[in-house]
Amino acid sequence: MTSDPSPFAGTTAVAPLGHAEGTVTLVAGQAFALSGRSGDMRADLPNGLFVLDTRILSRWELLLNGHRVEPLAVELDTPFSARFAGRGAPDAGHADASLVLFRSRYVGLGMQERLRITNHGADTVPLLVELSCDVDFADLFAVKESRVERRGRHRADAEPGRLRFTHDADRVTKVVTISLSEDAEVEPGRAAWRASLAPGASWEVVIEVTVELDGVPIVPHFAGLDGAHPEPTRRLEEWHARLPQIETDHAGFAQTIERSANDLGALRIFDPDHPELPILAAGAPWFMTVFGRDSLLTAWMTLIADPSLAHGVLETLARFQGEDEDPRTEEQPGRILHEMRFGQAGGLALGGGDIYYGTVDATPLFVMLLGELRRWDPDDEMADRLLPHADRALEWIEHHGDRDGDGYVEYERSDERGLANQGWKDSWDAIRFADGTFARTPIALCEAQGYVYAAYLARAHFAEEMGDVAGHDRWAEKARTLRRRFNEDFWLEEQGTFALALDADKRPVDAVCSNVGHCLWTGIVDPELAPLVADRLLAPDSFSGFGVRTMAASMAAYNPVSYHNGSVWPHDNAIAAAGLARYGMVDHANRIIEGQLAAAGHQRGALPELFAGFSIDELGVPAGYPTSCSPQAWAAAAPLLWLRAMLRLDPQAVQGRVWLEPTLLDSMARLRVEGIRVAGCTLTVTVEGGEVEVAGADGLEVMPGARPVLPLAAPAPPSR
Repeated sequence: MTSDPSPFAGTTAVAPLGHAEGTVTLVAGQAFALSGRSGDMRADLPNGLFVLDTRILSRWELLLNGHRVEPLAVELDTPFSARFAGRGAPDAGHADASLVLFRSRYVGLGMQERLRITNHGADTVPLLVELSCDVDFADLFAVKESRVERRGRHRADAEPGRLRFTHDADRVTKVVTISLSEDAEVEPGRAAWRASLAPGASWEVVIEVTVELDGVPIVPHFAGLDGAHPEPTRRLEEWHARLPQIETDHAGFAQTIERSANDLGALRIFDPDHPELPILAAGAPWFMTVFGRDSLLTAWMTLIADPSLAHGVLETLARFQGEDEDPRTEEQPGRILHEMRFGQAGGLALGGGDIYYGTVDATPLFVMLLGELRRWDPDDEMADRLLPHADRALEWIEHHGDRDGDGYVEYERSDERGLANQGWKDSWDAIRFADGTFARTPIALCEAQGYVYAAYLARAHFAEEMGDVAGHDRWAEKARTLRRRFNEDFWLEEQGTFALALDADKRPVDAVCSNVGHCLWTGIVDPELAPLVADRLLAPDSFSGFGVRTMAASMAAYNPVSYHNGSVWPHDNAIAAAGLARYGMVDHANRIIEGQLAAAGHQRGALPELFAGFSIDELGVPAGYPTSCSPQAWAAAAPLLWLRAMLRLDPQAVQGRVWLEPTLLDSMARLRVEGIRVAGCTLTVTVEGGEVEVAGADGLEVMPGARPVLPLAAPAPPSR
């Protein structure tokens, strides 16, 4: 590695988010705020207000009469607003404080905050309110990795009614203005108000934080105190109105689905150049930007709820599909991006960001999602319009992705500052043999071959629709060949599962890992091997009780508090459950869902990015991973994939069919889902007492059982 830390390499320590009073995260698209439960943002922690990957508040601390505010409670009204309740220090000789503070905060490309202080004492008291603030204009990666250094030219100014911070670097000028509704004593980085409060009296001030880029104000789309910026609230209400309505006797399931909807709504990004196309940020706080793999998987998982996310993801990733060869960014023709960052960019539009392409799986996932979208809506013209992009992606798979022409897609970074590992487990130490030794690149991941298999199937189905017999036969044969060779080359007879990968010497990387669940999900696993894989996933060393570990505890590199070598990831578990359900192993699938529900129940329905892999016998509650994102897109989407797995819902709208065979959890007696949109129909599915009722499927044939696992087991010419 070079001496300059890379934001993509994953070798630098990540700053822990928490502190004694806990962390409160507010999210609104490309802006988010991290604070303690008092509302303060401390300079010695990775707190602050972030807009476009830049920290525009690094310190935001209040003193009441010279003392910090004691936190009492936090009410999260929406994903982007909160009310903090706190009190001042008790008066001398008294046990209780007389001053109570309510701090209402709204975030959205800026911040607005109202302070309301009430005197609940019997005597008139003097009031001194001091706000200390600072802006370091630090890049998000620098904050994440605790390596903040002030660069460029900084200036702090004060004038009546406002504080201002200016930063010049990389030919971009950024200005943060803090506007005060009440007269204050001001100096750079500090404002103070003095008043006298009679018993029962209150004092208020409204403070607004706004940003300018090169003299152009960023419109702060927060749902502010005066109602002048209703856009986030309107968008959130419209989002909820589109989602299916769920009724169940399982309170924990209902709570988790509701939390999922709120978190996904908050993580949507709206590009000013294309406001009609929402796309998902990967997660707060560290990944509030576009990620190819994360966005594609999340969009797939949310098709049962809202296909507009798939539209936005596919359209946006197609816009930035690779055109040229650039070893530094790993761009290649047809390749789908890994990550977009704004850093020192001078604009809001997604096109103003820096793009890195170092991922092996986003490109086949792009084709896979496009094909899946067609299965839900045969009249969706976007699938036809983006088919050339899918073909360019397939060209990348066949040429750049398959580096040595052996039929498998491999990765090896072209620049030492890039990601060493380029699958979803992209930490530097993630790909290990059972004895703990590192696999050598180029590496062919098992799940990446599954994604490629699904991409080939999708393209064969597109060809069939168009009457392209030669195209259908070509892609169908590639899928059949890949599936056959995969089941031969990756199978570990002694382990009863598939290898994590093939290394540079085509040796199976024999660590037992969760990645095989993705192989079940894509259907690349031969049916006779699937029961063995299922049992291995649920074996005691793999299944913690709360979920399937990323690496089995019997492996030498296992660490329950590692990022990818023994932790539990909700999205990974949801994909495994969906794969198990696809092969008819619903009991295995439901065990995973029950475990994940138990984990969510300990966190009021929330699923973080990941949590520790301790056995439920070792620790009866899920242990948090210190730098885990929450909310995080594919973790938030996981309950929607549970729902689809429980319904065993698989549309094939082109053929006018939908497969449906619900199997409820043992802890659930009733489930009703209203508002599932398939091929212009709006389905309502009710499951109770072993009976299934489907309404609204006009023109669709409801098929009992599961969709065939091997749709191309033998050559079959197109129907026309």
